Amino acid sequence: MPSPEKRTFSLPSEQAGYIDTLVASGTYASGSEVIRAGLRALQERDAAVEKWLREEVIGVYDAMQSDPGRALPADQVFATIRARHADRLKKKRREPQDRIQPRGVGRSD
Repeated sequence: MPSPEKRTFSLPSEQAGYIDTLVASGTYASGSEVIRAGLRALQERDAAVEKWLREEVIGVYDAMQSDPGRALPADQVFATIRARHADRLKKKRREPQDRIQPRGVGRSD
């Protein structure tokens, strides 16, 4: 591991408290470990976004540029989304309550 560089950061008390809680619980040995883990997670997320952009978004963008007629109007897309959402809400309301309770909770199995 390369020699560490010392840095100083100012954090809101909520974030500083979170770091302290993770260290006190034994999840991490030090605040530096918490920050390193957070930076690794951020790097992984950024890499995943970059991969998604390269492998999926660019192709769709290029296809839309070459044939704009394949696009759907926004009002049509939103109408479809609203209809699907309304259907999900209706189905959720019709579900009997005992079907969503775990075994042994409010049921006689």
